[in-house]
Amino acid sequence: MPSAKAREARGAGRVSRPERERVLELIERHGWNATAFQTLEPGYRYFFDGDDACVAYVDTGRAWVAAGAPIAAHDALGDVAARFLQAARSAGRKACFFAAEERLTGAARLRSLRIGEQPVWDPRGWGEVLAGHRSLREQLRRARAKGVTVRRLEAAELAAGPTREAMQRLADRWLATREMAPMGFLVHVDPFSFPEARRCFVAEIDGRLVAFAGLIPVPARGGWFLEDLLRDPEAPNGTGELLVDAVMRWAAATGVDWLTLGLAPLAGAVAAPMRLARRGGALLYDFEGIRAYKAKLRPNAWTPIYLAFPPDQGALRSIFESLAAFARGGFLRFGVRTLLRGPTSLVRFLAALLVPWTALLALAPAQPWFPSPAVKWSWVGFDVLLAAGLFRLLGRWRQGLATALASAVSLDAALTLAQAVLWNAPRTRGLLDGLVVAAACAGPALAALLLWGAIRTRRVEAVL
Repeated sequence: MPSAKAREARGAGRVSRPERERVLELIERHGWNATAFQTLEPGYRYFFDGDDACVAYVDTGRAWVAAGAPIAAHDALGDVAARFLQAARSAGRKACFFAAEERLTGAARLRSLRIGEQPVWDPRGWGEVLAGHRSLREQLRRARAKGVTVRRLEAAELAAGPTREAMQRLADRWLATREMAPMGFLVHVDPFSFPEARRCFVAEIDGRLVAFAGLIPVPARGGWFLEDLLRDPEAPNGTGELLVDAVMRWAAATGVDWLTLGLAPLAGAVAAPMRLARRGGALLYDFEGIRAYKAKLRPNAWTPIYLAFPPDQGALRSIFESLAAFARGGFLRFGVRTLLRGPTSLVRFLAALLVPWTALLALAPAQPWFPSPAVKWSWVGFDVLLAAGLFRLLGRWRQGLATALASAVSLDAALTLAQAVLWNAPRTRGLLDGLVVAAACAGPALAALLLWGAIRTRRVEAVL
């Protein structure tokens, strides 16, 4: 039976296969951006400009967010982009182009904001990269020593059969380990659409699939985009690098001279607000780690990638709508789904906050915050034990300890709310007192939510 994620993915797109086949024909003629083939995956709508151009986009309800540049001849880019923007305005929508390259920004009258970099390799030089990269060679050796082997799949295996089912299970398991809820748009995981046009390599140990690399074509460049590189959390170190090595060797043997691993978001010389977002978002997304991994493979070049939008449209509005396209279903729903996963980074953050909070409790006078000094010091002692338990849990996950802590924090949340209602509320004087009481109630409630979410996520990982 297909997984819930697989059924959701199939239901997300409201476009018929014949229409996608029409887009595929355009991609085969004009697919220059790395994102072009991704637009055949579920969830996109299409604006067709005559018979020889189209723009793939997501409608957020307020804007049309295009996935890369128009799929069109180079000399038609500017005109197609202008007609797409006009069509969006006629539909009462804003519009922008996410993950565009300088080829579009130079051809159309658009403002642009640099959002990251895309590493590019000439696979024919991969042997020289390995020769000068001792640590990478050691990673390959480790994976092989653990019995990891790599093979290329035939299109029929990708279309149906036990290997495809194993890939879907691995994708589900991989998604279950992510800190954030699954996103849509250009990071949606769907390695199966139009399997005859794709290339896929799998890593196995004694016939058991532990990782896979999925490539999509970039026809106008005669190249490939290594779109998916997914590994089981328990796969040996070096498994991902072994897959990349197999991909590079295959590409070199077939005469490919252009290959990318896709956007490293917020990498490179981005504007100050984007650098701030890179630092602020590190709790949930490892921007630095993504770029470092790709840089470790020593690309030949880094290509700047942009968010392009009309001159009369603000940059912040364009960024907001682009994020909405990734969030699929709205920011509130995405945020709640992420919290329900119990991201380890947020659990760690709450554990760190518990230390100064406990110190404040110890320094605060018993009156008017607590019914008696004994109650105050009982809360202080509880928080000290809770902090110790959380830091121990974060050092090494134990399902039993996690369940005990989540139960204790849930009881803490209930007792704190009871004290707030029965004792603190009648004695609250002013806004500041109210905010303190509200924070005292919100803290354990949020901690309980995160811990139960983390427990659920770990159980899902164990089952998949």
